[in-house]
Amino acid sequence: MGDYINALGTVTSVYTVTLTSRVVGTLDAIHYREGQIVHKGELLAVIDPRPYQASYLQAQGQLQRDQALLANARIDLDRYRTALSQHAIPEQTFATQQAAVNQDEGTVKVDQGSLDAAKVNLDYTEIRAPIDGRVGIRAVDPGNIVQANGTTALLTITQLQPITVIFTIAEDYILAVTTQMRAGHKLRVDALSRDNTTDLAQGTLLTIDNLVDPTTGTVRARAVFQNRDYKLFPNEFVNAKLLVRTLMGVNIIPNAAIQRNNDVAFVYVVNPNKTVQSRNIQVATTDGNQSAVNGVKPGETVVTDGFDKLQDGSQVLVRRSNTNSGSAPNSQVDQSQENMQPPSQGAASTQLNTAQQNPQPPAKGQKK
Repeated sequence: MGDYINALGTVTSVYTVTLTSRVVGTLDAIHYREGQIVHKGELLAVIDPRPYQASYLQAQGQLQRDQALLANARIDLDRYRTALSQHAIPEQTFATQQAAVNQDEGTVKVDQGSLDAAKVNLDYTEIRAPIDGRVGIRAVDPGNIVQANGTTALLTITQLQPITVIFTIAEDYILAVTTQMRAGHKLRVDALSRDNTTDLAQGTLLTIDNLVDPTTGTVRARAVFQNRDYKLFPNEFVNAKLLVRTLMGVNIIPNAAIQRNNDVAFVYVVNPNKTVQSRNIQVATTDGNQSAVNGVKPGETVVTDGFDKLQDGSQVLVRRSNTNSGSAPNSQVDQSQENMQPPSQGAASTQLNTAQQNPQPPAKGQKK
């Protein structure tokens, strides 16, 4: 039987990107559909590129002009170097030409930077997806003028595969969880719907936080899910079940058989002479429907319904109700059986149900 930690979790995306414009201009075109799955590098929107194309051409022309001036200055410098070696010109003339070459080289570098900046601005007119994910609802329609680095987002992309769930666990479980993680074990985490009736996805524990919240005595944990069928949705509340360990060879009884008072938990065991006797038990773990307990033996019969006036030594009669569906009749007592086969991590609940004699809840009305 699995020993689970149950917690309320929130689905969180690994990456969420809000896209805004890096340049000013008119939003010319939209190349995506709302809710579409996009991939990194895909073109999403286009801002009017004509002003930036003109700036790029101007920077390109300025660079070419200054490169030509630099080339001519270098030719003159070579001539002056030859003339200086022949003592045909003064050294000052050569030094002046050398400075002119250095100046032209600096001008060319400035022009190259201006050209690169113009090219970047031109590239910014095409907005592309930075990650794989799902596009949200469009915030700006084509034809509107967008501002550079404005506060209004054009669209939002949220990564859905993989996706994570953040939940909290009590500090009492930290040692058990970290021990398993240090041993290299991948701890399974199941994500269930809010009503705990539907299995949404199965993943693994990624990490736990490095601090305990002193106000709640809990620590945050993150589990990762592949989410291949997109059942997990960002910011959705789910129930998380962390499988810490699997108990082997334990006695499993239905939770309906367990009674509690202020001090202990106990069950009513049916003797061979059809009388009952209360017996204290210790609950090792529970999964909501069944519990692994100490204090009962495999094959013993326990009462699961009709406890109103039940006392030690009371005579009981097992009442069975016939159903129209032809299924096996329900019984108001159940037998605890030993779970001899270790449950697999993928089907723990199914194998645990085999430890019960009556898979359906017992009908009420037991005679005493």
